[in-house]
Amino acid sequence: MPNLTLTAQPGTSPASPWAGVRRALRPFQRFVQQVGVAALTMLGVSVLIFAAVRAMPGSYTDLVLGPLATPEAKKAAAEKFGLDGPVVEQYGHWLLNSVQGDFGTSLASGTPVGQELAVRLPVTVLLTTLALVFILLIGIPLGVLTGIRSVGSGRGAIVGRLVSSLGMSVPEFVLGTLVLFLFTRYSLGLTVGVYVPWSQDPVGSVTSMLLPGAVLSVFCVAVTARTTRDAVMGVLVEPHVAAAVARGESKGFIVRHHILRNASIPVLTLVGTLTAYLLGGTVIVERLFNLPGLGSYLVDGLDRRDYAIVQAGVLLAAAVFIVMNLLVDLVSAVIDPRIDTAAGKDGA
Repeated sequence: MPNLTLTAQPGTSPASPWAGVRRALRPFQRFVQQVGVAALTMLGVSVLIFAAVRAMPGSYTDLVLGPLATPEAKKAAAEKFGLDGPVVEQYGHWLLNSVQGDFGTSLASGTPVGQELAVRLPVTVLLTTLALVFILLIGIPLGVLTGIRSVGSGRGAIVGRLVSSLGMSVPEFVLGTLVLFLFTRYSLGLTVGVYVPWSQDPVGSVTSMLLPGAVLSVFCVAVTARTTRDAVMGVLVEPHVAAAVARGESKGFIVRHHILRNASIPVLTLVGTLTAYLLGGTVIVERLFNLPGLGSYLVDGLDRRDYAIVQAGVLLAAAVFIVMNLLVDLVSAVIDPRIDTAAGKDGA
């Protein structure tokens, strides 16, 4: 009689009682890992920001006091603003204060940087929000429409490619200058160059920001439409879409349940990246439309080597980018749970 030995085969062993617990905790573990990676990234970014600002040619004392200033005057100015200590000590002091919400004092104006950010940040946030609304309302529907219509005649693909290329090719300063000319030369219902604070008139504030928001969004709308169209076209050739057509499901049902969901992950990633890009890309638009936002404040600080302003502005932009990436990862896992499963296998 043959000696039979029972051995557990891979994938056939009885389920461990802890397997269900581990599966239930997997999303929480993934969240903790992502938060930890975001914190480490933020720490690395802070080091790079501080080192890059200090490595810029021309110190604050050189630019403010001028080339004829005596070494004693420069030394006194450096001592006054705490720029004479070791760089590591300066970094530690700045990082500790920044974590507590104290971004230092502007070397040029002598006002707290946090106070200036609180005044200017709402302008940039409103401008970015309006641009994001244009992206969501125009870019994504345009991409879906041209992607679906590209099947068959291919005219949708040609139109989508033409519109996207045009939007991505026109620089913001050219488009903004054209808009300024048209709306100042002719009475088209909207005023330009006049900013209305939200605290005074919310409706007037949004109205005054419509044109700058539209100009800021053109490039991102074109990129989003192009990415959405490609994602939709990629999903349309998947077997499960052909099976849905064979089952006789309606076109609207197929688009909502089979195309949009599967095409949403790359589009969501792009929109998250563009949101952070918009915050940093408002400089030209704010200059053109005379808006007292964060972008113009940051450029002015850079010109004067005002370290506190530059460090705070860049650190804030980096924080927004990292947080947006974290949110995109979390929402992507909710839309497609297979992402969590794949990440768990990779981490195993």
